[in-house]
Amino acid sequence: MSVLIVTGGSRGIGAAICELAASRGYDVVVNFSGDPAPAEEVAARVEALGRQSLAVRADVSDEDDVRALFNAAATLGPVEALVNNAAITGNTPGRLDEYEVGVVRRTLDVNVTGVFLCCREAVRRMSTRYGGGGGAIVNISSTAARTGSAGEWVHYAASKAAVDTLTHGLAQEVADEGVRVNAVAPGMIHTGLHEAAGMPDRLEKYARQIPMRRAGQPGEIAEAVLWLLSPAASFTTGAVLDVGGGR
Repeated sequence: MSVLIVTGGSRGIGAAICELAASRGYDVVVNFSGDPAPAEEVAARVEALGRQSLAVRADVSDEDDVRALFNAAATLGPVEALVNNAAITGNTPGRLDEYEVGVVRRTLDVNVTGVFLCCREAVRRMSTRYGGGGGAIVNISSTAARTGSAGEWVHYAASKAAVDTLTHGLAQEVADEGVRVNAVAPGMIHTGLHEAAGMPDRLEKYARQIPMRRAGQPGEIAEAVLWLLSPAASFTTGAVLDVGGGR
C-alpha cells in the first residue's frame, strides 16, 4: 500500500489527515518537531486502523532533517504521497510594523523553505525522471493568502501565497513525470492555533464573516486532501482548493 508523509501531523488538521488516510489504506509517517507524545498517539491511532505508522521528529526547514524524514519513511515502503502541513504563524497577532525580523524569517523558513525541501525530496523519489513510480503532493495553504490577514499575521499570509505559487509552478514541472501537485487552502478551522495565539474567541468573531456562518472542522480539510491524493483526482494538478465556507 502507499506510504504517506504528513508534516506537522501530530495535531489539528495534520492529525485528522493522518487518521483519515489510514482509514483509506495508507501507511502513515507522522512528522513532528516538538513534543513526541501527541505524534506517538496519532501513530498509535493509525496502527489501530490496521496500518503501519512511524512518528518521526524533523524540522522541515532543515535539509538534513528532511532527508532523514524521507529515509525513515522509506523503511515502510516507497513514498507515494506527501502532505506539507507543517506551518507556524510566528507569534501573537499584530501589525506588520510591530514584528521582529527574526520572527518573520523563521515563519518563512518553516512555511516556504520547508515546503520547498519536502517537495524536492518527494520529487526525487516519486518522479519517473528519477526512476520513481509517481505520486501525489498536497500542500496546505490558507485562504489568508487571498485575504491578507491584516492586523494579525500578514507575514504568514504572504508565506501561504508563496505556497500557492510553488504549487502552480512545480505542478507544471512534473506533470508528465507521474507526479501531481495540488494545494488545499483552509479557512477558519477549529484547531488549537487560536487559543495558543491568545485568541480563544477568534473563530466566534470571524464566524459572522463566513457565508456558512461557522468555522470548519479538521476532518473537512482532511476529506479535501484525501480526494486530491486519490485516483479520483487523476486529472487534477496545479489546483488550489479553497475549503473556507465561502469566505
